[in-house]
Amino acid sequence: MTAALEAIPLAEREAADSRVLEIFRAHGGAGLLVPRAYGGQEADPVGAARAQRALGALSPSLGVATVMHHFTVAMLFSLAETADRLTPAQTKLLASIATDGLLLSSAWAEGRTDQNILLPSVVAEPVGDGYRVNGEKKPCSLSRSMDLLTASVAITDEEGRQSLALLLIPADSPGITVEPFWATPVLAAAQSDLVRLTDVMVPQELVIGSTPEDQRRLDDLQTAGFTWFELLVTSAYTGVAATLVSRVLQARRGSESDRSALAVRLQAAVDLQEGAARAIAGGIEGDEAVALVLVARYATQDLLAAAVDAATEMLGGMAFVGSPDVAYLASAVRALAFHPPSRGSLATQLVDYFEGNPLHLS
Repeated sequence: MTAALEAIPLAEREAADSRVLEIFRAHGGAGLLVPRAYGGQEADPVGAARAQRALGALSPSLGVATVMHHFTVAMLFSLAETADRLTPAQTKLLASIATDGLLLSSAWAEGRTDQNILLPSVVAEPVGDGYRVNGEKKPCSLSRSMDLLTASVAITDEEGRQSLALLLIPADSPGITVEPFWATPVLAAAQSDLVRLTDVMVPQELVIGSTPEDQRRLDDLQTAGFTWFELLVTSAYTGVAATLVSRVLQARRGSESDRSALAVRLQAAVDLQEGAARAIAGGIEGDEAVALVLVARYATQDLLAAAVDAATEMLGGMAFVGSPDVAYLASAVRALAFHPPSRGSLATQLVDYFEGNPLHLS
């Protein structure tokens, strides 16, 4: 995959009509987090974070777009493990993600910095043996390349108990339309346009349900999905910054001291993610895992901003005006700040966590 991507100039990789997602599909990228039992690679958090850094370094759009696929896959297979029974149609779809390179997008509420990414952005109405779905997702990455659109909904049984269900909606279903939304050239190849669902019918056989009694497990699954999202999206943007920093080091711009300081910032960001990923791989979960990935994300966000500013200045004005690459990479890195949650929205929770788990300063 690396050779295929590097053969395309950066500007073409990042254009709205880029082929990077098809290259990703053709080289088996869709199966990164799919369990081996379903033909996937079953990467652990450390391997997945490294893979996303590599993709972000090669194509910022590809790195960011595939995060949406991967964290959806992680949630999907976790939920499937707790489902009462998988239908033949569901089993076939799950197996096809890795073997056929199916790409999954999500109709969950990602797009505003103060929004919970796991809240549904569509409404599902029970109709006969299935659901009628209406709503829109904007932006929706992979909008033109997706094979499945996933949507989480709350289902109420006859006794009034709620449980989580995941709808698997084929992208070619009647009532699904894609409309222009992404107006900036930055990250245009991520295909983050508006997906509208108008009276889309989803049969019961494509609904993965869960047991109402297992509400704690549902909370755990959503926490795990959130953890995967934050870890992988932070890793992708770190890869973007690494490309810019590498240009400084290869060109030997600035003094040795300046280059060293730049490399330290980038390596510190990488180490934050690696540390969080190793802890999660080692069994850390729940609120502790969330706190780890959020600390890594926010600290990385600050480190990358400083690194990009320094790298752009060290590369100099001629590099900036001589090619669009420097300005593009610098702009792309800044988009990490636009992904939820915002720092302020979780400030209270983080303070409460650290007050209950004092920092070890001695």
